[in-house]
Amino acid sequence: MLILAFDTATSVATSALVRGGDVLGERATSAPLRVLEDVDALLNEAGLEPRDLDALAVGIGPGSFTSVRMGLAAARALALSLDLPAAGVSTPAVPPGGAPRAPPLDGAIVALPAAAFEAPGRVCVGDGAVRHREHLEGTGATVPPDESELHLPRARFHAALAEKFGAADALRPVYVRAPDADRMLA
Repeated sequence: MLILAFDTATSVATSALVRGGDVLGERATSAPLRVLEDVDALLNEAGLEPRDLDALAVGIGPGSFTSVRMGLAAARALALSLDLPAAGVSTPAVPPGGAPRAPPLDGAIVALPAAAFEAPGRVCVGDGAVRHREHLEGTGATVPPDESELHLPRARFHAALAEKFGAADALRPVYVRAPDADRMLA
C-alpha cells in the first residue's frame, strides 16, 4: 500500500511517501502552506503520479489552529479528488525524529505551562523542548542540541501509526485551546 502522509500542525510541516514500511521520500522543512508543493515534489522524485496513491495519513493536531485546518483541508481535497481513504493521526503520538518514548513538545501543542512540566530522566524533543530547555533540564530531563534531527517531526511515523482508513471528511481536528479569534472576543 502506497501511503502519502503529512502533518502541518507543528512549526515544521512534514510529508512522506511510504510503501509497505519503506520510505520512498520525506520532507520535514517546509511551511504548512507549502505541503501540496512538497507532496508534488515527493511524487515526482519517486517517479509516481497522484493516481498511484492508495491512502492518506494526516496529522489532526493538536497544534496551530490555522496549520491544522490547512492540513485537514489538503487531505480532504486530495482524498475527494483521488477517491482515497484517509486516517487521522494524533500529532503528539508521533515521535519527532524517531526518538522512542521521548515526549514531543511542540511550542504550538504544549498544553501545560513549562513550569508544570517535569520529565526527570527523559529525553524531550520538539521546538517546545528547545524553548523550555532551561526548565526541562532543571527537572532532570535531557534536551538534544537545538540543531538535532530529533526535534524534527517525521511523517513516516504518521504512515506507520495510521489505522482505520475511511472518508477524509470524517476526520476531525484536535485542539487544546480556543482559536485566537475566539480568545480575542472573550
